[in-house]
Amino acid sequence: MKHTPMIPRLAGFTLVEMAIVLVIVGVLLGGLLPTISSQIEQQRRNETRKHLDEIKDALIGYAIVNKSLPCPAKANIATGSANAGVADCSVTTGGILPWATLGISETDAWGRRFTYSVTAAFTSPFTLTSNGTFSIKSVTGGTNVASAIPVVIVSHGTNGFGAYTPQGTQLAVSSDADEADNSTSDTTFVSHDFVQNGFDDLVIWISPNTLFNRMVAAGQLP
Repeated sequence: MKHTPMIPRLAGFTLVEMAIVLVIVGVLLGGLLPTISSQIEQQRRNETRKHLDEIKDALIGYAIVNKSLPCPAKANIATGSANAGVADCSVTTGGILPWATLGISETDAWGRRFTYSVTAAFTSPFTLTSNGTFSIKSVTGGTNVASAIPVVIVSHGTNGFGAYTPQGTQLAVSSDADEADNSTSDTTFVSHDFVQNGFDDLVIWISPNTLFNRMVAAGQLP
């Protein structure tokens, strides 16, 4: 009698086993994604803070050389236009940081332009008696964190409410009162800690004392 040779069974996953593995992988990824997303956003915030520090140094350097601060650039000018990013003194409010004039990054880590507000008296040679016009509050209508500020720079954070894109388009202004204060053309700004799914603006300013001290040390004042 002729015997049929036994064919060894190959080890492998069954469809049920593969389905179980895929479910487990999906659960693990589902748990990791929020953490990864949070880490990415924190990295962007840290990168933007670094940009803001560079902006502050660039503005002080500009003031030391020119005895004044640059005017804003027009907010609705697209990158590539002849005067995109160049300081324009016809702009008095609602402008953006003149990145081309200062030779620094155009946008924050989210790819949006920095809002830039400067007291008119500081866009020409100023003195130790010049006064800033901006105030920084802890919340809308709250107490002052700082006052008589000559210059304020804002990154509009993750949600970008009120920011301008490199195409010159302004994103919708936030319904959050604190963020809305940083998107208008008045003299009041708000700066406080990050709020999840809420306030995420990054706001910096140069105090008159800091500006004057650096100018005096450089021999540009009084």
